[in-house]
Amino acid sequence: MYLGLDLGTSGVKAMLMDGDQKVIGSGHGALNVSRPHSGWSEQAPQDWISACEEAISGLKAQFPKELAAVKGIGLSGHMHGATLIDAEDKVLRPCILWNDTRSHQEAATLDADPRFRALTGNIVFPGFTAPKLVWVKNNEPEVFGKVAKVLLPKDYLRLWLTGEYLSDMSDSAGTSWLDTGKRAWSSDLLDATGLSERQMPGLVEGTEQAGTLRAELASKWGLGANVVVAGGAGDNAASACGMGTVAEGHAFVSLGTSGVLFAANGSYLPKPESAVHAFCHALPNTWHQMGVILSATDALNWYSGISGQSAGNLTAELGNELQAPTGVTFLPYLSGERTPHNDAAIRGAFIGLGHDSSRAVLTQAVLEGVSFAIRDSLEALKSAGTSLSRVTAIGGGSRSRYWLASIATALGIPVDVPADGDFGAAFGAARLGLIAATGADPVSVCSAPATEAVVEPVSALQDGYEAAYQRYRALYPAIKSIQH
Repeated sequence: MYLGLDLGTSGVKAMLMDGDQKVIGSGHGALNVSRPHSGWSEQAPQDWISACEEAISGLKAQFPKELAAVKGIGLSGHMHGATLIDAEDKVLRPCILWNDTRSHQEAATLDADPRFRALTGNIVFPGFTAPKLVWVKNNEPEVFGKVAKVLLPKDYLRLWLTGEYLSDMSDSAGTSWLDTGKRAWSSDLLDATGLSERQMPGLVEGTEQAGTLRAELASKWGLGANVVVAGGAGDNAASACGMGTVAEGHAFVSLGTSGVLFAANGSYLPKPESAVHAFCHALPNTWHQMGVILSATDALNWYSGISGQSAGNLTAELGNELQAPTGVTFLPYLSGERTPHNDAAIRGAFIGLGHDSSRAVLTQAVLEGVSFAIRDSLEALKSAGTSLSRVTAIGGGSRSRYWLASIATALGIPVDVPADGDFGAAFGAARLGLIAATGADPVSVCSAPATEAVVEPVSALQDGYEAAYQRYRALYPAIKSIQH
C-alpha cells in the first residue's frame, strides 16, 4: 500500500492506493486561510499537522489493515509558501501563502536584477518565496534574524513526518532561488536576499527517497518500520504525475482555486518575459511550463457568495448547451494576476452590464472570463515554444461540462475528460511514494487514465468567442490605467 498526502489551501487529503494503483479510500482534514490585511494570505503550519492527523485518522478508521501495509508515502503541497523555522524547529510566524501579494515591491526589485530571470527561468512573481523573505527582512527584522530554515509547506510536513530538511526540484523551482536548468540552489540568488544555502533544505528528485517515517508516528497510525517518504512534488507537478502528464506534448488544464494550463517538456524551455512558469518536473531530467491564473473556481465561488446561490446551481441554470457570449465581460483578477500580466495590483470587473443582465448572464460571464484567462496562458505558452493540440481537464471546476465546452471553444482545441476516478495531486503523490519505495520506472507508473469523453470546441460559436476574447484582451490595459 502507498499513501499520498496533498496539502491544499483548503485542506489536507490523504489517499490510500494499492500496488496496482487502485484507490482504496481517502481521508480529509479542513483548513482555513487568514487574510489579516488586503492582499495578505496566511496559514498556521501547526494547522497543517492537525489537518494531516485528521485525514489519516479518517483513513485508519475505515481501512486499518490497508493503512498498516503502507510502504511508501508521497507528498504534494501548495507551492511558494514561506514557512520560517528557528534553530529549534519552532515556527517563527504564520506561513505566507502562494496567493499573498504583499511583497510586490520586493518582487519587482529582485526581478530587476537580471540574474534572477537568467538562472531561474522565471519572472520573480510576488507570490514566489524569495520576495516574501525580503519583505520579512524589511518589515519583521527580528523574525528574519532567527530564520534557521526556510521550508515550503509540504516540506514542513516532511520535517514533522521524518525529521529531515529536504525538498524536491519541482516545488523548489517556485522559490526564485533555484538554478532551474542545473537543478541546484543558486548561492548568488540566495545572497541577493540575505540568505545562504545552509538555510535551505537539501534537494532531491520527486521520485527519490527523502526520509523515513518517524517511529512515533508509525506506531500511532499502526504502520510498520522503515516506511519510505518520497521527495514528492509541488501540487501541479504532483497532479501531472497523477494524470500521466509527464511526456513532452502532454498537457492538462486545472480548474481549482487557481487555474493552471500545464505542459510537460522534454527539455528546459524558459521564456520569463511571457510570464509562463518554467519549472523542474517531479521526474528526473524533465521540466514543465505552465500558465497560472490566480482565480478560477475562486471566481465562481466569489460570485456564488454574492448571489446567494451554490456554484452548482449557478452553472446548472445555464443548461447543457454552450451559449454565445452576451456582451457582458468578466475580468477574474480578484487577487491580481500572474500569466500573462504579472500584476499584483489589478482587480476584477464586470463590463457591459445592462438592465437585461440577469444572474445567469453574469454566471456565464464569470465562466467565460476564466476561460479567456486560460486562453491568455495558451497564447503565452505558444510564445514560449509550446504548442498544444489537446488538454485533459482536472479540478473541481471540471465537473461542469458547460465550463469545459467554454474552455474548449476559447482555446480552440479538444478537452479530454478522464474516466471516473481521482487522478489529482494526492494520487500523483501516492505514485511518487510507490516509485521511491520500490524503484519502479517512473514513466511506467505515471500512465494516463482512460478518457471518458471528449469535449470539442463548438464550431458555430468560435467566431463569437474569438470576438469576445479580443474584447477581453482589450479591457486589461483600460482598467489598469484606472486602477494603477
